[in-house]
Amino acid sequence: MYKSKRFSTFTGDLRRCADWLAENNCKDVCMESTGKYWIPIYNVLEKTCNIVLTHPKYVKAIRGKKTDKKDAKWIADIFKHDLVSGSFIPPADIRQLRDLMRYRWKLTNFSTGEKNRAQNCLTVSNYKLDEVFSDVFGKAATAITTHLLDHPDEKLTDVSGFRTKGMKATVEQVLAAVDGEMCAQQAEKLRIIRSHMNNLDLCKANLESLILTTAEKYLPQLNLVLTVPGIKSFSAIAVISEIGIDMSVFPSSKHLCSWAGLTPQNNESAGKKKTTRIGRAGAYIKPLLVQCALAAIKAKKKHPEIFNRYNSLKKRRGHKKAIIAIARMLLTAIYNILKKNEPYNATLYQRCNTPPEHKAVSVEEAIFILQRQGYLVTPCAT
Repeated sequence: MYKSKRFSTFTGDLRRCADWLAENNCKDVCMESTGKYWIPIYNVLEKTCNIVLTHPKYVKAIRGKKTDKKDAKWIADIFKHDLVSGSFIPPADIRQLRDLMRYRWKLTNFSTGEKNRAQNCLTVSNYKLDEVFSDVFGKAATAITTHLLDHPDEKLTDVSGFRTKGMKATVEQVLAAVDGEMCAQQAEKLRIIRSHMNNLDLCKANLESLILTTAEKYLPQLNLVLTVPGIKSFSAIAVISEIGIDMSVFPSSKHLCSWAGLTPQNNESAGKKKTTRIGRAGAYIKPLLVQCALAAIKAKKKHPEIFNRYNSLKKRRGHKKAIIAIARMLLTAIYNILKKNEPYNATLYQRCNTPPEHKAVSVEEAIFILQRQGYLVTPCAT
């Protein structure tokens, strides 16, 4: 027997929807995720119902039979027969932390975009600061840019007062780099950009203070995640905000890696593999883990197990696939760390730290190996 009733998305009507579900003894709700529109409904029904949120591709209706009422009935039918796989929705506190960390990531992107626009202003005005400074927004380069904006009609002839201790460029090189001319429009544009950058830095500092306050309750888990190579404070908070602290929601580390988009696809037909590329999942956690993996392989003396694993994969599969494998290795370690409540243990990767044993091969095997690599082997005259 099916019962249907339409409710609006205003909070009062959503509360009436929750009461109507309780009157009909409905404890399980299946929802289709649609952008951000599912969140208000989820917030109201979460307190009284067991909600399963699913991706639209898993509940797509048959073509030609798609209306709102038929969609609701179809979702109820397949959910009743346990044919719907639900999405991972962390607890409310983790969701709030996730929202703050993703906003921090957006602010970082905004700041990077403004830096590119500031660099563009200098380039079109014939200033080549990027040729002599490793960081155009460092102490010395920023001081020179400020002087150029404060004195637009004055040609800079002495840069000795702007030199810093670690500066490698000579005075002649710096003078050649600042031999340009900035029009009034570009100068005003650069001032606006720098003002926006300062505001973004202030917003980011305030946001980071709020993030640290919110993440205090997860300090024991954060300390465990910080033992993983390549992961620092805000990276650990970002990982916790994406996957949570309860690993029982993932059946295994392989499921977690697949959810994060770090697992090759299974796309095989008629005995032929069409693609093994990783999926598009994990839009936030995947780039973060790749950055952590890039940091981990640089500390080859401190973490040789990571570097040796990367080096062996890079020789056979290339840098990109090797770094994805290291990112998956880090996520697997994080899964086991949070599940077992134990810190990172490098001795578990001892086998990766020892060089491979040399294997003796026959002449026929050696010829076969060379032929597979594209060499043309001819018999030697005796």
